[in-house]
Amino acid sequence: MLEFFVIAYCIYIAINIYTSFMQIGYVKEAKALKPIILDSKKYIEAANYSVEKEKMAIASTFYDFVLFILWIGFGLSFLDSLLNFDSYLVKAIVFIDLFIIINWFLGLPFELYSTFVLNKKYGFSNMTPKLFIQDTLKTGVLFLVFGSLVIAGISYIINSFPNWWIWGFVFIFGIIILINMLYPVIRDKMFDKFEKLKDKELEDKIEKLLDEVGFKSSGIFSVDASKRDNRLNAYFGGLGSTKRVVLFDTLVEKLTHNELLAVLGHELGHFKNGDILKNIGIMGVVMFVFFAIFGNLPEELFLGLSINSEPYAIIAVFMIFSPIFSFFLMPLISLISRHNEYAADEFGSNLQSKEDLVNALLKLANENKSFPLSHPLYIFFYYSHPPLVERFKELGFDVSNNSDSLINKE
Repeated sequence: MLEFFVIAYCIYIAINIYTSFMQIGYVKEAKALKPIILDSKKYIEAANYSVEKEKMAIASTFYDFVLFILWIGFGLSFLDSLLNFDSYLVKAIVFIDLFIIINWFLGLPFELYSTFVLNKKYGFSNMTPKLFIQDTLKTGVLFLVFGSLVIAGISYIINSFPNWWIWGFVFIFGIIILINMLYPVIRDKMFDKFEKLKDKELEDKIEKLLDEVGFKSSGIFSVDASKRDNRLNAYFGGLGSTKRVVLFDTLVEKLTHNELLAVLGHELGHFKNGDILKNIGIMGVVMFVFFAIFGNLPEELFLGLSINSEPYAIIAVFMIFSPIFSFFLMPLISLISRHNEYAADEFGSNLQSKEDLVNALLKLANENKSFPLSHPLYIFFYYSHPPLVERFKELGFDVSNNSDSLINKE
């Protein structure tokens, strides 16, 4: 059984590396073509950034594979031998906490390089060492407190119920829903500075837009995202009474009112089309399948890893091997997501205007230096949003003819 999982993991790694190499070659060839969507300078920068990201992804994937071999070869059994606790709950908490901390520490060089070298080089990251340490400590505290409680909860379920995977699914799925509800509040209290919009004219326009589609929110906020990153974004955070509209300060600064309303109109399209509930449903189905698989693993798998099939081991095996199943499910999930994005574009363009939405997307692509072309295989595996070229075609706009005029038009 262990051999099957190892082979599946090797295939997963091989596809990851192959698609990255294909993407690098494709972008290098596309870089020499006439720029589309982006202006000439940012077209070259975006291509270079895309290539460098994929090179780092290849190195990271090789590194992850080495760690995978070390963990299943002796790491899990060695860590198990170091921890002798009478309580299965204490052992599960300490074992999984250490497992996660060790993996985070070993992956830290890639995070530091991405944040302080690569993203600094291309003008994205504003992160300082002080802020990075503060964020890391806050995240660590949240993980040690609430993460340990979740580990204890799922360990209790595993140890107490014959068909634990059913109740484990219900427990974890409920936790995820709770996290989605509390996410904006946690960000507000611990990480970001949320403020009411200072532009009252824009706030009135947004509120009118929300009322038009029946979206109830607890407020419209601007967040100081630029202290960490210069990229543009916006999101609807929370569920139920915690729902709020969150605009990155960079987005408010760079987009006109009409363009910003078009972006929000797109997001409201997801709300109106029920995509949020659909995504929760899809996530629930995927999680249920995962729990069904990992809740019925044969004893020989754990014997092959030289560990007992106790709660700590089941959770660790889940964390090591679940990326395989996630990866091979992603093309189907991404296909559904891309379909939803087209529908949201249509809704947003009808709510505001196609020209405003296209102009907004063009500015987002230029500011975020998102290279507009990708290898079809890369799109198949990784794109949850359609390529911009395809989105513009659906909106009746040919980027090869007049993208510059729309970029410059106010």
